[in-house]
Parts: sequence; structure tokens; C-alpha cells
Amino acid sequence: MEKNYVPQPIDTSSIQLPQELDGLIEQIAKNVHEVWAQSRFNEGWRYGEERNDALKHHPCLIPYEELPEVEKDYDRNTALGTLRLISKLGFKIVKE
Repeated sequence: MEKNYVPQPIDTSSIQLPQELDGLIEQIAKNVHEVWAQSRFNEGWRYGEERNDALKHHPCLIPYEELPEVEKDYDRNTALGTLRLISKLGFKIVKE
């Protein structure tokens, strides 16, 4: 069966977030990693120097602070995209 799925994410490229959200982006990025890692551990994955799907080993099953920057950037982009979408949809983010 051929699938013709074409992703159509909402364009958030015009959204500029205030600088005071930079810390929030990092906190969300860390939590994204923590949720991902917990899910993998629950599925039986463990740390391994190289990814091995058969053995369920993954080199990123380490604390966020120890991740290579390229991996942190992936999580930051997820956080940034989420915050931009929230803003694009008309919601406000305020700290109380």
C-alpha cells in the first residue's frame, strides 16, 4: 500500500519569542529529553556507546547536561517549535 502522507506543520517562522523565554526553552528541552529517556528505559532500552536497536542500546540515554550539543539542539528545537506554536495559536505565556 502506497502512502501519500505529506506533513503540513503550521508555519511559525514569523513568530519571535521574547528573550525572557530562553530559560524556559532550555527547561522544556531538558524535560523533553527526560520524558524520551524515561520512555526508552520503560521499554527496556539501556545506555550503549553505539545505538543498537536489537540490543536496545542508545548512546543518548545519559543526563541532558552530558548530551552532545547537536542532541541538545534537537530538544531545543522541539521546545522552541512548541512555544512558537502556542504563540501562533493566540495563547500567551506568562510567569506568575
